[in-house]
Amino acid sequence: MLTTNYVPGTPNWLDLGSPDTDGAQAFYTGLFGWTFASAGPNAGGYGFFQQDGRTVAALGPLTEEGAEAAWTLYFHTADADLTSTLVQRAGGTVRFGPFDVFSNGRMAGYTDPTGARFAVWQPGETLGLDAVTAVGTLCWTELHTSDPVAAKAFYGAVLGWVAQDVPFGAFTYTVVSPTAGGTDASQGGIVGLLPEDKAADGSFWLPYFEVADTDATLARAQELGGSVRGPAVDAPGVGRLAQLADPHGAVFSIITSTPAVG
Repeated sequence: MLTTNYVPGTPNWLDLGSPDTDGAQAFYTGLFGWTFASAGPNAGGYGFFQQDGRTVAALGPLTEEGAEAAWTLYFHTADADLTSTLVQRAGGTVRFGPFDVFSNGRMAGYTDPTGARFAVWQPGETLGLDAVTAVGTLCWTELHTSDPVAAKAFYGAVLGWVAQDVPFGAFTYTVVSPTAGGTDASQGGIVGLLPEDKAADGSFWLPYFEVADTDATLARAQELGGSVRGPAVDAPGVGRLAQLADPHGAVFSIITSTPAVG
């Protein structure tokens, strides 16, 4: 389960790069009930999605050449420079950084050996997101990859994840946890790409947002100009989930989680 007790390897930030930040604000505030607050005149258009005054995600314009609208997941690191070295040793690519973001922290962006993009955040004054797991916030992370075996080896070497393969219907789902997280610290999964994703998108990281009603949120997303990539389905013991794209093509999932027993 995601928490804001961030330890190395856990998801601690999430932002959206969009070619139309005004349009993205309208879509996500309309979908999740978030508000938006600018990070200030020196932030290059970057700002924060908030819920009840707590930052739950961020938004900014596209900054990399050739980039398309996408959500980027950041994982906690105690040393972004060392992580960059580990990424290169493990066969990944450093796309940018590491660099300081004022006094808030230090960040860097990478591409893993299977083509999925991600980033790290070394906390300074900003530890990470203010809220996770609750309705309207990030609750799970999932890597859809062309090579699950290579991905497990890479992230284990770079971020120290512990991986556990779990049979799930006709395929195997790998649950990942940070080394220091404890028994209830699962934070995400690794799964092989579907054939249509291999052709269209390649490997990618997928954020999940908790919602009170998956079907109602799915309908609302379509009203706001989003599209359905995967219809709502029930995953026994997990919840009801669906995969969407916002009006500019950024992919994300929503889930109404099954309440924990006990």
